[in-house]
Amino acid sequence: MGRFLLLGQGGSPRGYLMVVQALAFYLFATVAVLSATAVVTVRNPVHSVLLLILTFFNAAGLFVLLGAEFLAMLLVVVYVGAVAVLFLFVVMMLDINFVEMREGFLNYLPIGVLIALVLFVELAFVGAGWALSDDKIAVLAHPTPAGLTNVEALGQLIYTDYAYIFQAAGLVLLVAMIGAIVLTLRTREGVRRQKISEQVKRDRADTLEVKKVPVGRGI
Repeated sequence: MGRFLLLGQGGSPRGYLMVVQALAFYLFATVAVLSATAVVTVRNPVHSVLLLILTFFNAAGLFVLLGAEFLAMLLVVVYVGAVAVLFLFVVMMLDINFVEMREGFLNYLPIGVLIALVLFVELAFVGAGWALSDDKIAVLAHPTPAGLTNVEALGQLIYTDYAYIFQAAGLVLLVAMIGAIVLTLRTREGVRRQKISEQVKRDRADTLEVKKVPVGRGI
């Protein structure tokens, strides 16, 4: 009787749906890991950016499987539509000597391996703490509160429990944007720039000159 019930559950539509979800998860996860590894190993920078786009798409598929469709669409629109395309244009437009940049790769390899190990240990601690917690079953069973959409639940979580962290992340991004502008801003001779303050302060005498032209003659 037990075997008959097991076969009956396995042959139900719900059982087939779980199998399809598991296959989709392993497919997205495998492609994401392989493409992310290829991003830092391929020699062609354009191929690296295209592989990064592939990684983002597979990560978005994983978010959809988790029921976070808003995060999946956000990942596709922001990272694939803006960041990855920006990387691609920068790589294609700038004349960067990547061979010269890779000459000192072995010198920084020990530091990179050390940082990677530290990050791996931190992720292991986070995963172990979540696995040993008592609320993991409830979190798995109810990824979003009842009666709320994915966007509403995410908004309530960010702007209530993590409001200060969200504002701090915005300040970090603002500082990074200002730093990028300061580092790339160069003053070169012979380049005309728009000066807003001088344009606002000018008067009529500086911009307009009235001349009396005699009849039958030019200026």
